[in-house]
Amino acid sequence: MKGDPTTVARLAATAPADVAIPQPVVAEIAYGIERLPRSKRRRLLQERFDLVCLELRRAEWTDEVSHSYGRIKGDLERRGARVEDFDAAIAAHALATGATLVTANLEHMARIPELRVEDWSR
Repeated sequence: MKGDPTTVARLAATAPADVAIPQPVVAEIAYGIERLPRSKRRRLLQERFDLVCLELRRAEWTDEVSHSYGRIKGDLERRGARVEDFDAAIAAHALATGATLVTANLEHMARIPELRVEDWSR
């Protein structure tokens, strides 16, 4: 959403069929836009979000994702290494589908065992 040139170039070089946005990411972006006052910035972000949603498929929230979410939250809680619920839900989508999670939030996501993570902004 920030339009980082490195991330945009990496995304452009990746087949759309190989990319999916987890539903919690869609929810977080929609919430972030709704929080903004009516402005040119909000309008531009909404337009970018609409384009992203048009171009990229969504990763569905399945029973496998729910079970993965439960395992992640339980494991993190036992270890005292909590993360936000939406971060755990996003990670659960990647684990349940065998995907690599693309995020700049490496610090929190590194707490989740077996999660493959890449930061495309670097």
